[in-house]
Amino acid sequence: MNPKDLSIDDFTYELPHEKIALYPAHPRDSSKLLIFNKGQISEDIYRNLSNYLPQDSVLVFNDTRVIKSRFFFPKPTGAVIEIFCLEPFEKYADYDTLFNQTDSSLWKCMIGKAGKWKEKQLSRVIMINDTEVTLKAELIEKVSDAYVVRFSWSPYHFTLGEVLSVAGVTPLPPYIRRKATKDDEEDYQTIYSVHEGSVAAPTAGLHFTSEMMEEFHDKHIPTLFTTLHVGAGTFKPVKSETMEGHKMHAEWMNLSIEFLEQLLANLNNKIISVGTTATRTLESIFWMGNKILNQKNISYETLKLSQWEIYEPQEIHSPQKAVNALVDWMKNEDLSHLMIETEIIIAPGYSYKIISGLITNFHQPKSTLLLLVAALAGDKWKMIYDYALHHQFRFLSYGDGCLILP
Repeated sequence: MNPKDLSIDDFTYELPHEKIALYPAHPRDSSKLLIFNKGQISEDIYRNLSNYLPQDSVLVFNDTRVIKSRFFFPKPTGAVIEIFCLEPFEKYADYDTLFNQTDSSLWKCMIGKAGKWKEKQLSRVIMINDTEVTLKAELIEKVSDAYVVRFSWSPYHFTLGEVLSVAGVTPLPPYIRRKATKDDEEDYQTIYSVHEGSVAAPTAGLHFTSEMMEEFHDKHIPTLFTTLHVGAGTFKPVKSETMEGHKMHAEWMNLSIEFLEQLLANLNNKIISVGTTATRTLESIFWMGNKILNQKNISYETLKLSQWEIYEPQEIHSPQKAVNALVDWMKNEDLSHLMIETEIIIAPGYSYKIISGLITNFHQPKSTLLLLVAALAGDKWKMIYDYALHHQFRFLSYGDGCLILP
């Protein structure tokens, strides 16, 4: 079956609200771990993950860092307008340039109580390094599924990154029905997060500790790091009856030649992706390389992957050839890093090209993340989730997780 024809009703289950974790486990690696290995289920905790990894495993992590992307602005009436920044409205060569800009910044946003925002500008005062800073928000226009907001501040010499760190709030997912606390600023980041840009955490990585990373090193289990900035679209529910009617969200990848060459050197091993975002990145790398091999003199604009193109008839090359083609293309373009969007949707009917296994949390019913899991586990995803529901596993972003080895 073509994934376009899938009914989302076939990918649902009953998730009681009490199964949704409102707080993370402490320590991180005490989270429960479900191991699905060739149809058999067992359980342990994350601290012992290395005992269950196949020989010659390579772990690939997403090292994105969550930004404080939720803002609250008071109105003169005393009401409060909530602004959730989804992604920059303007294009940037990289996110370092974005967060180092001064004076103002345009963002695509969701707005709580948008109908009550009648003023030209909203403003609030914040303190940065003992300096009083006036932060303003101006509603510019309505776009298809969000709003464009211009943030400006004075004094102007402060960077966007400095403003976000002081004025913003950790963007907990909508199903964690509580206010973010100071603890969430640390809890909702992976220990290896480096590159700012996500408005949601790559939650599979929240279970990992420094001790676990040291153990991987001691056991000669390679750990590779790449970057995909997670967008709020990851929580976007599928509302159409079939997947063909669902518009898949785009997310930005920042790929370095160094990472791609490391990946190339490990393709004969078992690639285990840590999280759905790492998975989407790895599979996108293959398809971009495959596209380069099939289309001569391809441009940057054409290289971006659209939602369904990976399911279209085309010549399929080996992973080695595809990754090598992307490396060569970047070198020919004189690029050490490639900042590019991917829209691919991974659903049952898809054949994985790079990964051999997946470490991930338990995802919402009728979600594209659940479809990605089902593409790897097949119909056994129902057995995995049924076991988790009946054996005290905690669900979603702050919940427990599983290792899937089909």
